[in-house]
Amino acid sequence: MIIQTERLMLRKLGLIDAEAVFAYRSDVKVNRFLSKRPISVHEVETMITSEIAPVFNQVGTWFQMGLFDLKTNAICGDIGVHFIDTEQVELGYTLAASYQGKGLATEALSALIDMLFDELAKHRIIASIDPRNEPSIRLMERLGFRKEAHFHRSIFMHGEWTDDVIYAMLQSEWKKTNK
Repeated sequence: MIIQTERLMLRKLGLIDAEAVFAYRSDVKVNRFLSKRPISVHEVETMITSEIAPVFNQVGTWFQMGLFDLKTNAICGDIGVHFIDTEQVELGYTLAASYQGKGLATEALSALIDMLFDELAKHRIIASIDPRNEPSIRLMERLGFRKEAHFHRSIFMHGEWTDDVIYAMLQSEWKKTNK
């Protein structure tokens, strides 16, 4: 599974990407809102070999795609796609600090959402976000997602109970907004 945009190539993460993924995913500032922060390159290698589904669109699995700069081939971040069931998916994303604020997440997610809704005919896409993560909330709203729920102190992460907000979009809403 490869998706290409104007500036990026999205493809499945491989072991060759482990060190670069570790570099940005272990950055506490970048990942303050993620539940998992790797403590070693080996941990990232284990994630790549054991936790990522071997094929795209397999129910009950996560498929992790790297975002690669087309000009330099450097990894900018990654997007996880959780295939909840045959009709619904959840998205999660991480961008290295040096690539934030350049529209790359919007570009990558737009292309991926197009594919999920148009080619795979998914019904609904969601994203679970820590409400303190204002850039992520703005990203979802920019893409046309709506806030569906706010769960108070529902996730225990990094030694504290945190809130969780759910943003979602239906296939019919994406077509109206983006076509």
